[in-house]
Amino acid sequence: MAFAFRIDRSSGVPSYVQIVQQVQQALRLGQLEPGDRLPTARAVVEATALNPNTVLKAYRELESQGLVETRRRHGTFITGTLGTSSGDSPWRAELADVAARARAAGLEREDLAALFTAVVEDLYSSKEPDVVPHQQS
Repeated sequence: MAFAFRIDRSSGVPSYVQIVQQVQQALRLGQLEPGDRLPTARAVVEATALNPNTVLKAYRELESQGLVETRRRHGTFITGTLGTSSGDSPWRAELADVAARARAAGLEREDLAALFTAVVEDLYSSKEPDVVPHQQS
């Protein structure tokens, strides 16, 4: 599979962190799997105009997380996994519908991302169980 990085220089997020996050997201969505090869550092540098040390820093970070292994003269390969969601999950279709409605209502990408992040943080930081109590009539 050909995997390409997208670097947003205006995001305020360091480029090496963007690379790490993109690999993590691809793993969570099943777009990358153990055995897949990441682009060479040289190919990433050529495609993104990043400093080679930036790309190598990202790959070292991924390696320290146990997600990739660099094999000298052979490349960097995915060795770990994250999450269980796949790209064709029914949740993706449901979230796509919500995102489309939000966009039609005038929300910008950043607004929707911030709102979704806030909702997820509220839900997962709660000490309460994720159970809705049954109400008697």
